[in-house]
Amino acid sequence: MIEVKINGLFLTQSQASGVILKEIKGERTLPIIIGEYEAQSIALGLEKIKPPRPITHDLTLNMLDSLTVEIERIAVTELKNNTYYAVIYIRQDSKVLEIDSRPSDAIALAVRKNVPIFVAEEVMEKGAYTAKEVQDIQEGRIDFKEDRIEKLKIELQEAVEKEDYEKAARIRDEIKKLESRH
Repeated sequence: MIEVKINGLFLTQSQASGVILKEIKGERTLPIIIGEYEAQSIALGLEKIKPPRPITHDLTLNMLDSLTVEIERIAVTELKNNTYYAVIYIRQDSKVLEIDSRPSDAIALAVRKNVPIFVAEEVMEKGAYTAKEVQDIQEGRIDFKEDRIEKLKIELQEAVEKEDYEKAARIRDEIKKLESRH
């Protein structure tokens, strides 16, 4: 697992919100598209702004605190079919539990409790960009969607070479879905 920090929030040209995770000991960044509500919740957490009434993420933390459960860390663990998956690791007494979560919700909780955020190496390899690639995307030299399709085509070739045809079929379907959006 690679420890990351939140490098910022962004809005795409199609008005989708996102969060950028940057590895602490490296240059790669991982952009994840998230919902507008979750982006606002993360922003509130980053700015340490308390709304007058608890929003969903504050309510969740209030419940965990009442149950004397603490969040130890969160991790973005998988990228399947263009969807990121995360786990919230919570501790109750000496027991650590893994709770399935959307990355956006896990991050919204993590920023409020200042707990470490991790990303699986395999996820970074599939979805991360170097600082140069991010700059090229921001300056319009690389089309984000086209670059994602090219990365998927490489993964498809590797899956075929390893004779992992089930994975190859999923990747093929993902490529078709992205290409149909052009």
